[in-house]
Amino acid sequence: MDGINLTNSEWYVLDCLWERSPQTVMELVGALGERLGWAKSTTITTLRRMEDKGLVRCTVEGRAKHYSPNLQREQAVQGETRSFLDKVYRGSVGLMMSALAENKALSKAEIDELYEILRKAEEGQR
Repeated sequence: MDGINLTNSEWYVLDCLWERSPQTVMELVGALGERLGWAKSTTITTLRRMEDKGLVRCTVEGRAKHYSPNLQREQAVQGETRSFLDKVYRGSVGLMMSALAENKALSKAEIDELYEILRKAEEGQR
């Protein structure tokens, strides 16, 4: 699934389904109602749109509809990360890191973690 660009509502639904899948409509209505205050109609409309977009799949067992995600969390994260990077930082990881560093938004632990990520990336390039 190329060019993944999820709305906030789609993220909320997928997050529930990534935690546990499949779920019935009523299970999702309960979970999203509790987390976000969504009405039953909001959940059903969102699920229908997501099914049309191919983001979720639905199976019917008896009278119950069961929903499962049609993409893995990792796929969505990678697509959204690339989209954010392209939109906000013109595709430049360096510009993003510079913005974080200049605003002192990185803790010592986060900086150490970034060094480790870069070390592993460098090793993978060899």
